[in-house]
Amino acid sequence: MAALGTAGIARLAAVAVATALAVAACAPLVRETAPPSAAAKAAVPEGFPGDPYARTEGVLRIDSARSLVAITVRRGGSLAHLGHDHIVASRAVQGYVAPREGRADLFIPLAELTVDEPALRAEAGLDTQPSASDIAGTRANMLDKVLEVQRFPFAIIRVDQPAPDAPLAVAITLHGVRRGFTVPAPLASRPGETSVAGTLEFNQSDFGIAPFSILGGAIQVQDRLSLRFSVRATAPSP
Repeated sequence: MAALGTAGIARLAAVAVATALAVAACAPLVRETAPPSAAAKAAVPEGFPGDPYARTEGVLRIDSARSLVAITVRRGGSLAHLGHDHIVASRAVQGYVAPREGRADLFIPLAELTVDEPALRAEAGLDTQPSASDIAGTRANMLDKVLEVQRFPFAIIRVDQPAPDAPLAVAITLHGVRRGFTVPAPLASRPGETSVAGTLEFNQSDFGIAPFSILGGAIQVQDRLSLRFSVRATAPSP
């Protein structure tokens, strides 16, 4: 094998450093976010409007077990090939729907977000396979460094439909910032049940979140996120 000159050694060193940093970006933090306690799972955002729904006729409750919110997080930067795309998901959507009034209030406990469930990665057609340690580190960094779940434990969603078959007016509060969107997502209803599915794109920076990056942006998370949702609500058991 030919001997490496100084320039060749420098190039190899640069690649090694970049690779190490890319792995470090996905590596578990020294302090990982602890799994939510039973009390945390039962927590409700301060000021969440549960009481008005209790006094409203025909209210439905979100069926968490049959609801899903999934966000595709894409890698970017000149060294993007060293990283992975990810799927972040919630199967813990909670809240209420008042179909007769065309409104709903929901929330997502962010500490219960999952990263890279195999079935969701396959469904999204992602072309790399992060290791278990990559996934654990990505989740820890996301919760602690990006979403800051200790300060902002919930995503809160208000939905209004001003008229039947009209687009949904969706207001999302995330990281302490509220933003509004118009989402064409028709409701499907039958006695005792309502479901809705759709997609939405937004920027992390719209909510005051700085996308994770290292090496001056050579390895980064793209600002733009793609969200899809499928939410069902059913009549509470007697």
